Amino acid sequence: MRLFARLVCALCLLLPAAAHAAPVADAATLAAVRACAPARPCAARLPVRVVVVTMFEIGKDTGDKPGEFQLWKERRHLTETLPFPQGWHDLAYDPETGVLAIVTGMGSIKSATAALALGLDDRLELSKAYWLVAGIAGIDPEDASVGSAAWAHYLIDGDMAHEIDAREIPKDWKSGYFALHSKGPMDPTPLDPANGEMFELNPALQDWAFALTRDMALPDDARIAEARTAFKGYPNAQKPPFVLKGDNLAAMTFWHGAKMTQWANDWTKFWTRGKGEFVTSAMEETGTVQSIEYLTKVGRADRNRVMVLRAGSNFTMPPPGVDAATYLLSENQGYAGMTAALESLYAVGGKVVDEITAHWDRYEASPPK
Repeated sequence: MRLFARLVCALCLLLPAAAHAAPVADAATLAAVRACAPARPCAARLPVRVVVVTMFEIGKDTGDKPGEFQLWKERRHLTETLPFPQGWHDLAYDPETGVLAIVTGMGSIKSATAALALGLDDRLELSKAYWLVAGIAGIDPEDASVGSAAWAHYLIDGDMAHEIDAREIPKDWKSGYFALHSKGPMDPTPLDPANGEMFELNPALQDWAFALTRDMALPDDARIAEARTAFKGYPNAQKPPFVLKGDNLAAMTFWHGAKMTQWANDWTKFWTRGKGEFVTSAMEETGTVQSIEYLTKVGRADRNRVMVLRAGSNFTMPPPGVDAATYLLSENQGYAGMTAALESLYAVGGKVVDEITAHWDRYEASPPK
């Protein structure tokens, strides 16, 4: 039965998105928008129901080794290309469903500027759009296996901090990295995330997306099956890929190791006041959501319609008996879970996108509860 379920799931990925009675954007609107220059006033606007936010692409947009954008471009019929010189990469749009995909570029600086530029683009109507951040990530072996996909409630920034070189820290300090305005790494005094250290997403929307996708069978393969066998003593890491809830820490440094993973867990607990659970590491979320918060203030976006889905392409620490440097450098030659993570993102995220676009009458006025 499990094999049958996987075959059915694989076939579903090849099918087009749910059919609609009429295109979301008609021919006249498309023609008018095509005539508008980027970052200039435009009398017509393309209605957008879902923005799929990806961070990078490898090589070409179609037909070669995929990054985060390619599967959406190829399988979602995003046939309308919109020049986007004020961002990292041109936009792709499906006039039938109202799905728009963006590639922000890697890192919170690029993601923040791209999201802000997108929201201020006069060619697009984004006030009721849902935003789905869908990207690969490091994943904590305490919580999940490579290929697993996690829906986030809290987004934590790992860059805003004090730091002292590890060779100069006091002997009783566990780290030289500690929260801005705190008195050291063991200071338990709660702080408000006034500088963008933490963002909380709409918990009802996260619950809804998780409930819709929690029982999905995710892609598995021999390479990630072999990789997870090394994580003895980590039962969640040894499971086949699955869907879970788990929070995301975004930092511009690609960190790795058991001690750094413990830091990420502590940092998440600190900024969420014990409510969050670190599961995935990435680089962009806090920048993206900061811009969406600004756009919400001027009616260009709705921050209550933001979802973050990250799938593990690699573990955040090595298996027992392997040192962090060796494991990190070997992973840099190619993530064991890259293919599985990309397929998981498309399958899990795609189910949510289909539900929203096929039942827009249900989700246009307000997010699901």
